[in-house]
Amino acid sequence: MSFFSNITRPEGDPRVIKSGQSSLSSSDRLARNLGWFSIGLGLVEIVAARKLTRALGLRGQENLVRAFGAREIASGFVTLSVDKRAGLTSRIAGDALDIATLATAMRPENPKRGNAALALLMVAGVTLLDVIAAGATTIRHTSHKGQRRSYDDRSGFPKGIEAARGAALKKLSDKRPTPSANL
Repeated sequence: MSFFSNITRPEGDPRVIKSGQSSLSSSDRLARNLGWFSIGLGLVEIVAARKLTRALGLRGQENLVRAFGAREIASGFVTLSVDKRAGLTSRIAGDALDIATLATAMRPENPKRGNAALALLMVAGVTLLDVIAAGATTIRHTSHKGQRRSYDDRSGFPKGIEAARGAALKKLSDKRPTPSANL
């Protein structure tokens, strides 16, 4: 990543030697991944609605699947935005609709009932991930009134203050003329 940062940097800016850890927590990364998953799934639902409904025994429901695809894409974009809690909540509501629709495909006369059961199991698993991500994101990003964040454990120096002082003193001593140079 530092290579790309150095390509676009102006001449006077310092070079990026290496990038540090991401400020995204695991819950933020999970929410981001679920957002991208939602967009991808939505595209599949829009483009391949006929194939999906045929595979699940839901023929005639193509427009509903396409509408679900549009909902997935919208939820994905909101999940990738600053207000990821709203996106995750909309994903959970969408999962409930998906489960209700797939439950109708579990009727005994559906020859594709096995496919619908597998899809129902997968949606239930993703719903669990959505609930976990929504809960963790809510906990992480809820501000507590009257409390300030503490940055006491941070110095702003990646290798610590003493290492920075040592590096500065070394650089300074390298620039000083040696006594033999004055002769």
